Amino acid sequence: MIKVLLVDDHPIFREGLKYRLSLDADIVVTQEAENGKLALEAMKESDFDVVLMDINMPEMDGMYVLELIKEQEMDCKVLMLSMHDNKEYILAAMRHGADGYVLKDVPGSELIEAIKRVVSGKHYFSAEVTEILTQELASEQRGVVTRREQLVLRLISHGLNNKRIAQELNVSVRTVETHKRNIKQKLGIESTIGLVRYAIDYGLDR
Repeated sequence: MIKVLLVDDHPIFREGLKYRLSLDADIVVTQEAENGKLALEAMKESDFDVVLMDINMPEMDGMYVLELIKEQEMDCKVLMLSMHDNKEYILAAMRHGADGYVLKDVPGSELIEAIKRVVSGKHYFSAEVTEILTQELASEQRGVVTRREQLVLRLISHGLNNKRIAQELNVSVRTVETHKRNIKQKLGIESTIGLVRYAIDYGLDR
């Protein structure tokens, strides 16, 4: 049985969520808390497999509680449940060690899947959250790839071979080959087709 500590400052929301989770035979909400301070007190008294927690709460917010849980190496998973889908909240939760981040508008079945996933030692993110994280990763990778390499990527995505790229950039074919080799190493991509797909996926083909 998966024991859940439900932390949210809205009683009606907690009541509805507790009922929905109770429909799954493997999950039980053993305790509730309306803010981070009470959540920490509950964790001193009882053991939980998962802390299902909102971010914005009075007394002590969920992000700070998450930080304390991870710093003190408490034996539980933390799944953030929030209405916030902006990058700052999501990245902050990841930096503090959240095991997952789910938006409050997901179906109950998805939340149940998320709880079971994190208990099994994996991470879980809502589709919207995954998209934001992917965009952020792409942005970081674009920062690693130099402007010249980005230009080479764009020309590759347009179907130009090494000789044509060399002509466009007024460099030697060997220089183009060096750029391609460096790009592949930085992005962990082995084939030219993979480079084309990457450029298209992350808007570097335009």
